[in-house]
Formats: sequence, C-alpha cells, structure tokens
Amino acid sequence: MSDNTSNSGLPDEKDISRAMPSAESLAQSPKAVIECFQEIPCNPCVEACPRGAIKITEGINQKPSIDHSLCNGCSLCVYQCPGLAIFVVGIDRDNPSKGFISIPYEFLPVPEKGEIVDILDREGVKIEEGTILKVNDSKATDRTRVVTVQVSSGLLSRARFIEMKRRTK
Repeated sequence: MSDNTSNSGLPDEKDISRAMPSAESLAQSPKAVIECFQEIPCNPCVEACPRGAIKITEGINQKPSIDHSLCNGCSLCVYQCPGLAIFVVGIDRDNPSKGFISIPYEFLPVPEKGEIVDILDREGVKIEEGTILKVNDSKATDRTRVVTVQVSSGLLSRARFIEMKRRTK
C-alpha cells in the first residue's frame, strides 16, 4: 500500500495498475480484481475461489494475491468479500472498445437489466454512462447482488461503482 492510500483511503495509480490484470489476460476471459490494499485478518476470497487463483501466503493478516492465469471471472469471490473490495472486469470480444465491470451492490432500489446508470470512479465522480447488462440476485449470494454494467474498455481501471438515475418516491 502506498503512502497516498494510507493517507487518503484511495489507491494511487501504482496500486491500481498492480491490481489490474494485463491486457493479454483480459483478452482470454474476464478477471477478478482485488483492491484489498490493507493488511487485515480476512480470507473468504481464498476459500471461495474454486480454481485456487487467490492466495494469502504468509498468514491471514496479509493481503490476498491473485494469479490471473487461473482466474476465469466466475465472481464467487465478489460475493464473499465482506469489504466489497473485489470486482470482475472483462472486454467485449465483439467490440473491444467496450468492456464490463461486475461489482457488488447492496443498495435499493435494485438496478434492472437495460437501465442506464452513471458510472463512478473511486471518488464518486461520474466518468460516463453505462447500461446494466445483468443483475445476479440469487439466494446463494446472501443479499450481495453482483451488478454487471457496460463501460468503455479504456475506463475499466477507473470504474468502481454506479449511481441510479431514477429516483424512488
């Protein structure tokens, strides 16, 4: 973790680039991104990964690491992370200028497939609009929905959350 992360709570470009999968890896399949930059006692992501892609090597207080060559973007780790620090990114193979991000979402109202939302960066600043592609809301996820939204592939490392455009009454 950089000094900036410990002071601001936000990762810097170096932290983000270390967490993101390579372009070659993303061309193969979607990949999980772990933005767990602090050493805390936690390991549900390790237990959740059926492919053994996520490891904590020197005790439960260490940050998890991911071997992107083993990850297939299944999202099981996303549901299990109590810190909401894991998400999945992917590239649209038919249109490489577009990608998607699958993020944990624990708010109401629940977005709907086809809905247009604002895509936000880590500071809550709108970076573009995107379309909801999928909402996984099964009982197996224990109330942590995973929302997949389309995003420009050049913004995959910046996109981190969504804001609904509709307002509740």
